[in-house]
Amino acid sequence: MFGRRIQRPARVLLAIIRILNGTVGLVAPRFFISRFDPNGKPSAAAIYAFRLFGIRTVLIGLDLLGEGPQVPRAVRAAPIIHGSDVATVAALGARGAIPATTAKVTTAISAVNLALALAAQEPRRRG
Repeated sequence: MFGRRIQRPARVLLAIIRILNGTVGLVAPRFFISRFDPNGKPSAAAIYAFRLFGIRTVLIGLDLLGEGPQVPRAVRAAPIIHGSDVATVAALGARGAIPATTAKVTTAISAVNLALALAAQEPRRRG
């Protein structure tokens, strides 16, 4: 889609973003929870969910940084993951389920991740 010059840097940047966000979700879930529900006390379920997705996000980020056979699968899955993130947070914002500022910022971040995921894709072979 974007060409080979962008593919590797996009994959590495996406991996770094995933590892950073996943680490925060894993070790400091209240940081993210407070963005979605600034007035509420974090529930045990919310903390669990951020830690659950945090470790998965870190592991997928590490897969993206690798050079082994896991890389193509992680790269192919990235647009599905980030496209789902964009759709979910945009829908939550549209319904007023999360603060408008949180919805805008999170949608923008997810959209950047989606763009990186698309840029990291292998160029399609012709023929």
